[in-house]
Amino acid sequence: MSGALSHLRVLDLSRILAGPWASQTLADLGAEVIKIERPSTGDDTRGWGPPYLHDQDGNATGESAYFLSANRGKKSVTLDIATHEGQAIIRKLAEQSDVFIENYKVGDMARYGLAYSDLRAINPRLIYCSITGFGQDGPLSRLAGYDFIVQAMGGLMSITGERDELPGGGPQKVGVAFADLMTGMYATVGILAALAHRTETGEGQYIDMALLDVQVAAMANMNLNYLVSGKTPKREGNAHANIVPYQVFKAKDGQMVLAVGNDGQFRKFCEIADCTHLATDPHFATNAARVTNRETLVPMIREILVTRTIEQWVTPLAAAGIPCGPINDIAQTFAHPQVQYRGMRVDLPHPLSGSAPTVANPIRMSASPIQYRSAPPTLGQHTNDVLVSLCGIAGDELDELRKKGVV
Repeated sequence: MSGALSHLRVLDLSRILAGPWASQTLADLGAEVIKIERPSTGDDTRGWGPPYLHDQDGNATGESAYFLSANRGKKSVTLDIATHEGQAIIRKLAEQSDVFIENYKVGDMARYGLAYSDLRAINPRLIYCSITGFGQDGPLSRLAGYDFIVQAMGGLMSITGERDELPGGGPQKVGVAFADLMTGMYATVGILAALAHRTETGEGQYIDMALLDVQVAAMANMNLNYLVSGKTPKREGNAHANIVPYQVFKAKDGQMVLAVGNDGQFRKFCEIADCTHLATDPHFATNAARVTNRETLVPMIREILVTRTIEQWVTPLAAAGIPCGPINDIAQTFAHPQVQYRGMRVDLPHPLSGSAPTVANPIRMSASPIQYRSAPPTLGQHTNDVLVSLCGIAGDELDELRKKGVV
């Protein structure tokens, strides 16, 4: 069975996370993805370890876990795009591709003769996606952008972390590169929309993705809390700004999350927790009242929840349809029966280790399911195959390019 995008070829000049996350998603959906990497060093994240994948003898291979997380299903071609020969090869590949992804600094692609205008001239159907920190225009467009900085500038850190007056209070970044990952997903959506447009019109187009734009957009309800009220949202730790009770609580044997989403759920919670008087108290009967009286209600719920174990709470609450659960670490997450049943770990054959672990794509499609064709490639693993099959470069010509460091 073919993947939904098995008719497409993606030329991927991106590295680190945002661009590779987009191209990995396209690869999972069936597209052929040719990843262009610098000779000798490759994608920056190949060196972002430890940890590294181990071979069958237990020795580190040099394939970093970070790189493995975002490059499944791709072909690796080493190429120095700063050389005239490398640029010519990119143009030849772009002529035969449907999508082009890059995350170089603004102006770099133009210096190499690989800007959208250059490639559109040889392939008008090309979808060209540029990913930068701050976009192609504006006062910061020339600056490099990094996820951590964008989380700070885009407001996310201002609402993440405990309140200043509490122990450990202060701004915190999210534990994964949120702006990068969200930009990768938005880029994927944009590319798919551009492909749909091309189906109707026959024309390609340019996509300008900026980490800061994405971070601002992804603030979602927090943005509207500010825009509607004029009040700047503050850090609430693990609490929710608009829903109560909706946060972390201590049980007798550990910590759990209780997320009461509506008044009916609050009434059911109170029945199970033997505190029905709270559900009828006008100070707490509605969510609006509970938000207003948060400082009174939350300490009362804390005293109740600490009297039973996590399991003693989760079992009856979940059965009653009240969202709740333990706070698992990642090892506990992968050991969870639901995660295992859904097959969220996928092991793929790897030339250096026998097999490499990866994490399943969460998209479940009935007619054109996700395909896991190959593990993340070793550096330059497919250089010969791609240059021979798509560029007609072989033999002495290929040897000469290697001697000159072009590939």
